[in-house]
Amino acid sequence: MFLKKPKFIWFVLLSLLTLVLNGCGADSESKATVSQTTSSVTNPEKPLTIATSFYPMYIFTSNITKDIPNVKIINLTKPTTGCLHDYATTPEDMKNLDGAKIFVINGAGMESFMDKVTKQMPNLKIIESSQGIPLIKGEGDQGDNPHVWLSITNAITQVKTIGEQLAYLDPSNAQKYQENTQAYIKKLEALKAKMHQTLDGLPQRNIVTFHEAFPYFAKEFNLTIAGVIEREPGSAPDSKELSETIEKVKNLKIKALFAEPQYPTKAADTIGKETGAKVYTLDPVVTGPMEAEAYINLMESNLITLQEALK
Repeated sequence: MFLKKPKFIWFVLLSLLTLVLNGCGADSESKATVSQTTSSVTNPEKPLTIATSFYPMYIFTSNITKDIPNVKIINLTKPTTGCLHDYATTPEDMKNLDGAKIFVINGAGMESFMDKVTKQMPNLKIIESSQGIPLIKGEGDQGDNPHVWLSITNAITQVKTIGEQLAYLDPSNAQKYQENTQAYIKKLEALKAKMHQTLDGLPQRNIVTFHEAFPYFAKEFNLTIAGVIEREPGSAPDSKELSETIEKVKNLKIKALFAEPQYPTKAADTIGKETGAKVYTLDPVVTGPMEAEAYINLMESNLITLQEALK
């Protein structure tokens, strides 16, 4: 009789554990809005691994989880990947994602390559940080433009969303998530005010960019994108498109073209030679150092560039 009692106790414990684990699951249709679920994913005694889809999501999440013990952040894609237009998952990505409880994504179609993968992981909680942000339509059949983080206003919304959902999913650290979120938002608000103070008074408002990464940025600071040199990275404009862009730059008397550090500048250099416009570098914040202040530092570098180019 005394030998059977421990077995009975283990049976009860295993039954309770099964109920808890089942309660942590979410079906694939509700994964984008984790607030619909009713349970946390964490055990305060075990480390929590949070995966992020790409560079800006890693920077935002690392600020929100700063100095919280037993919380580990991994970035799914390499910090040199850039935008995820043609990205395909690797075995290493799958291994990293398999060990994560939460997956922070940009959304708005940026991570569409992950849809098939995440549908096979019903217990993975997905935080879609762009949820609720009005989206700008892309050109042609490209759907919505996903580069929402380049508006600081949108970045603040994304940080709020990530912070709120992490606090909900990991209630044992809720207060710390909330404190970190508010501290980072204060920094972003200061950055936004600084950039508006500098950019709002610049006389030149027309810009020509490298690809369609900057509509949200332009809207934030009341700039007009007069032309896009390459709609998608690597898709060089044909002779007609190049000629039309050159004429537009000449007619609008645009003095600056904005290429990106992640891609070649051949087309921009050609337009510059034909029009006399100078080629500058504007960073879409998709690669860089894996440091908490990286988003702010890169945006401040963009501010210096724009101040010089549009004066």
